[in-house]
Amino acid sequence: MGLLPVGLLYVGAVLFLNGLLLIGVVDGRAAAPLNLFVGALQVVIPTYLIFSAGSDTRLILAASGLYLFGFTYLYVGIGLLAGLDTTGIGWFSLFVAIVALGYSAVNFQIFNDRPFGVIWLYWAFLWSLFFVVLGLKRESLTRYTGWVTIITAWVTAAIPAFLLLTNLWRYPNAVALGLAVGGVVVFAALFVVMRRAPRAPAPSPAPSVPARAG
Repeated sequence: MGLLPVGLLYVGAVLFLNGLLLIGVVDGRAAAPLNLFVGALQVVIPTYLIFSAGSDTRLILAASGLYLFGFTYLYVGIGLLAGLDTTGIGWFSLFVAIVALGYSAVNFQIFNDRPFGVIWLYWAFLWSLFFVVLGLKRESLTRYTGWVTIITAWVTAAIPAFLLLTNLWRYPNAVALGLAVGGVVVFAALFVVMRRAPRAPAPSPAPSVPARAG
């Protein structure tokens, strides 16, 4: 199980980078390699855990969800390099969001892991936003999704992974409550603030290259 927080740490890294991509700080092709690296890692780790699990069905169940993210990052990395339309990754994100609700229930009911039950809800919300922005092309939510991605990178991946790796992951009930309340308050407030923020004036018409979302 020690491999899981290692993979989670780098999920934080790639989500952070993809959030910066969505808000326009990082170029798409520059973000592609890390998506491919982390995507490959998130396929190798669960494959190893499943093959070495023997009859441990709980470990197999825990590892199986990692493929959702591994395939997402590989899909994004390839799409950015090849200039693919985002509709495919958008609709795949809807599948991930729905399945993430199931993994949230699994963590609450089977693993009795309330913090990760809440964290899976974060991921379900985030991948729902990816579906709306990339699959349904609701570009007005791109910056909001980018900031949600950046926040999620730290509070659901990088920080929990570091705490798990250093044996400082404690007080699970308080962590779960803090994540649940904090997520609702922060994401709702962020949405209100960004809706009220003045829109930048439209640029003068000029030849341009269509931007790649990711």
